[in-house]
Amino acid sequence: MRIIALDVHRSFAQTAILENGKLRDAGKIDLEYSRLLRFARKLKPDDEIVIEATGNTSAIVRVLLPFVGRVVIANPILVRAIAWAKVKTDKIDAAVLAKLHASGFLPEVWMPDEETEARRRVVAERTQLVSQMTRLKNRIQSVLHANLIPPYKGVLFSQRGRAWLEAQPLAEDQRRVIVRHAGELDRLGAELAEVDKSLAQAALEEPRVKRLMTITGVNSTVAMSVLAAIGDIHRFSSPEKLVSYFGLNPRVRQSGDKPAYHGRITKQGRAHARSMLVEAAWVISGAPGRYAHSSSGSGTNGANMSLRWQPRASWRSSSGTF
Repeated sequence: MRIIALDVHRSFAQTAILENGKLRDAGKIDLEYSRLLRFARKLKPDDEIVIEATGNTSAIVRVLLPFVGRVVIANPILVRAIAWAKVKTDKIDAAVLAKLHASGFLPEVWMPDEETEARRRVVAERTQLVSQMTRLKNRIQSVLHANLIPPYKGVLFSQRGRAWLEAQPLAEDQRRVIVRHAGELDRLGAELAEVDKSLAQAALEEPRVKRLMTITGVNSTVAMSVLAAIGDIHRFSSPEKLVSYFGLNPRVRQSGDKPAYHGRITKQGRAHARSMLVEAAWVISGAPGRYAHSSSGSGTNGANMSLRWQPRASWRSSSGTF
């Protein structure tokens, strides 16, 4: 069996091969579909490929997987923590991946299926649209601030707020900027409505989304974001593992005979899904019931915002859904 490690870049990958205990440099391969396929056809059925998780990893895996015994995806953050070195080159990085996998110390990550990947792309598209709209709104607010115009007491981007905005005394060039940004907001808003519609339609056909929506504060968008991040629930052995994946578990510091210190949430893992869950938690905190105000603390910057979820033994049903 050979272990073939790929240090992936945008247009090429540096390769290293570990066979019978001997490591050798195998040069570079171009990451263009036809050339990558030509490389894949030279591989053996019992070869194992090691590759770090990056933007084009899934496409590379789908090309190589039919020709080899296994493709292993490494967590790049943990790899750097384990194999930190002052001398860093592409050849060294590829060799480190091969050695870590051979020794059994390679931190692996899960490869999502095509359905989960498609769901993640839609969620990412929505996130980008919301981010662009927020940026445009901030630019309009900055123009008003630069001209000493006090904030509008209401929803600025409603019909009434737009009328108020058009009536403000502004220089012609700044008015043109606001009109352009407002028009772009309308266009992005229409695209966002289409994405939300597609997410809502998908939510109606997904029983796991319906189950998540029984939780206060979780709507179809939050549920679809969480489902896209989780993928296969069976890859998490316990509720604590799932909470840790979202980065909602508190930091822990302990040394010697001193007691453990629990701090802020770690904020590791899926950032977007975590932010959606935090938004849902804020909704819960304002609703009447047992969770009302449970997330409030003495600080104003979220120091006590780690979610206190109580793990249950039956966190997964017998059918494998949650």
